[in-house]
Amino acid sequence: MKMPKGATVAVADGETLLLFRNSGEHDIKLQALPHPIIDGDNHSSGVRHQSSSANPGESRMQEDSFAAATAAWLNGQVQAGKIEALVVVAAPKTLGELRKHYHKTLSVKLLGELSKDLTGHSTAEIEAALTKA
Repeated sequence: MKMPKGATVAVADGETLLLFRNSGEHDIKLQALPHPIIDGDNHSSGVRHQSSSANPGESRMQEDSFAAATAAWLNGQVQAGKIEALVVVAAPKTLGELRKHYHKTLSVKLLGELSKDLTGHSTAEIEAALTKA
């Protein structure tokens, strides 16, 4: 994946958001940014997921709520001009929920997405996955 210098990379799953900035000119070279505090207490986003044997309920609702809150935070950063270019790397379920909450202005700044859970991986592993994408 091609990524301009200064692009923000958000790496998320259902309970964690990691942020990086690309400092590489020609290669992807990520620098960790401070982790934002995301309030995932908005259970209304997961209301369509009712508990059943096929759907685990409370944990899924918490993950969906966190994803919705993450998207809201990213939307706010884009709208405030703090993110000019964005790449989202997220676990598949989280990415699906994030997409439902992207604001139009975020969609314009979105350079790409990678559907992969990399929150527990090193920066070098994240860089390698983005380079291959």
